[in-house]
Amino acid sequence: MTKTQGDAQPDRSAIEAERGRIREKQLRPSGERPASSARGLHHTALISSDVERTIEFYQGVLEFPLTELIENRDYPGSSHFFFDIGNNNLLAFFDFPGLDVGPYAEVLGGLHHVAISVEPDRWRRLVANLDRAGVDHTVHSEVSVYFRDPDGARIELIADPLGEMYGNQVL
Repeated sequence: MTKTQGDAQPDRSAIEAERGRIREKQLRPSGERPASSARGLHHTALISSDVERTIEFYQGVLEFPLTELIENRDYPGSSHFFFDIGNNNLLAFFDFPGLDVGPYAEVLGGLHHVAISVEPDRWRRLVANLDRAGVDHTVHSEVSVYFRDPDGARIELIADPLGEMYGNQVL
């Protein structure tokens, strides 16, 4: 008999012990960590099956302004377009006309979700926008909302400040 992910019962105490071992070996207090070699996330690029539908969703429902729409330098005829997600960060998309990329899939090494911080008042308004648009979503801990974009990518809007997760400093 083959076990599926839903059938598996992980040994949670063993997992926590392994997490503790890794934390002890790898994690350093903020004052002891070296500065990052990175300046920040320039953009995360997702794939769009329909440029205009993607723009209507991200700009119309999520209120992320479209900042540019250009040809993708890596694939002639493909569009590369960008949305402002605040703090000088961008969420980008490619379309690949004529290339069957198949449906969205969560795979090892792939994208699980993109979490975007928004102010608490704006978070409430965006959750209402999702309701009005008929977008299926799930609210967690009254600060996170998870949903899928028109192509199936999982997005999280979180009302916690950057560097914080559910009241805990993570940066």
